[in-house]
Amino acid sequence: MSITSITASQRLDSRGKPTIQVRLTSAYGTFTSVVPSGASKGDYEAVELRDGDPSSYHGNSVLKAVENVNEVLGPRIIESGLVPATELSKIDKLMIDIDGTANKSRLGANAILGISMAAARAGAAARGLPLYEFIAHESGTSVEDYVTPVPFFNVLNGGDHSGNMMAFQEFMIAPVGARSFAEGVQFASETYAALKSAIEARYGRAATGIGDEGGFAPPISQPHEALDLLNEAIKSAGHSSQIKIGIDPASQSFFRDGQYDLGYKSDNAEMLDASAMMRMYHSLLSRYPIILLEDPFGQDDWDSFTNFNKDCSVELVGDDLLATNIERIKLAEDRKACNSILLKLNQIGTVSEALQAAKEAFAADWSVFVSHRSGETTDDFIADLTVGLRAGHLKSGAPCRGERVVKYNRLMDIEDDLELRGIPHIYAGVNFRSANRLLLR
Repeated sequence: MSITSITASQRLDSRGKPTIQVRLTSAYGTFTSVVPSGASKGDYEAVELRDGDPSSYHGNSVLKAVENVNEVLGPRIIESGLVPATELSKIDKLMIDIDGTANKSRLGANAILGISMAAARAGAAARGLPLYEFIAHESGTSVEDYVTPVPFFNVLNGGDHSGNMMAFQEFMIAPVGARSFAEGVQFASETYAALKSAIEARYGRAATGIGDEGGFAPPISQPHEALDLLNEAIKSAGHSSQIKIGIDPASQSFFRDGQYDLGYKSDNAEMLDASAMMRMYHSLLSRYPIILLEDPFGQDDWDSFTNFNKDCSVELVGDDLLATNIERIKLAEDRKACNSILLKLNQIGTVSEALQAAKEAFAADWSVFVSHRSGETTDDFIADLTVGLRAGHLKSGAPCRGERVVKYNRLMDIEDDLELRGIPHIYAGVNFRSANRLLLR
């Protein structure tokens, strides 16, 4: 059955900034999506359309994008008669063609993505499938068995996500030694509580305030300070053998004139060239149980990525470098710049293109790391996306704040659903990087 109604409204994200909510109606019901937004955005992301009117939300309102859904995209999709159950990619392509730009800047990636997500939900309902199974069909992934992902919890915030002096944006804990997703959530939540106690003991209760993604933002400025706190918390919680660490410096945020300024949030510059950054990363990798490093260099510092990847012992993730863009992924393949992609729906702007990006990465024998945004919503779409793709790991912030926890709760629901339906499934655990190739039988 075709779509009968598509409408959009302005709502709020987790930072109190406007975003788009889309409601799509078909014979199978009404399906809603709410689009997230990033703070540390790369230049190669699809364009989020905002109004720029300083008298409304300081220029951040999205009423033009809402109008583009209600007056342009919605009517054209309904007129086309395309069916979400079997033609999601055609719906997405139609919107791309109507926009007519390479980066979705005319109508807005936020407008387009809102429809794409709601259409995927409508397609799943029309086929009588949970969303993760519908996504598995759409992506060509196995629907005979599933892999639940390792959650990477951002428990220490810095960079553009907090007000402390730490240049690096995210320090994550990953419960790879758990036996299930639910147990992984338990281990990480216990460690998060232990981390709060460690910060309070060292810096006082005032230091336990949180950043944009629910992680703590104590008065630290150096990576080793954050990592020492994590080691202490992991040990205190009793999970030294189960939990490893991931880091996202988000280095584009402090890339200045060919160098990296670790003091960019203070009045004291701390400039390092790419070689010095590499030495620092290798030192950290040798001293701490780090298993993942994301965006250690700027979005156009290809040579540094390539050189570092030659002897990088961990998952090396491209975020701003790749922007979930297939052409950037292919370029990174040619240059051997990384071995993993950070998959963000709103970087590319449609569900279909995100699935294509994941497929391209898997074909290159890369990993796929699914991600939220710092300006999140209570939409849990990426939980189903991660399972449907067999991506093996995702990050969605700390086990704190509703817009973060809703993703983890949905993943526990999926794990229960698979168990109740008797469908073979396994927790990715230490195999999180190769979850798409795991054989359950």
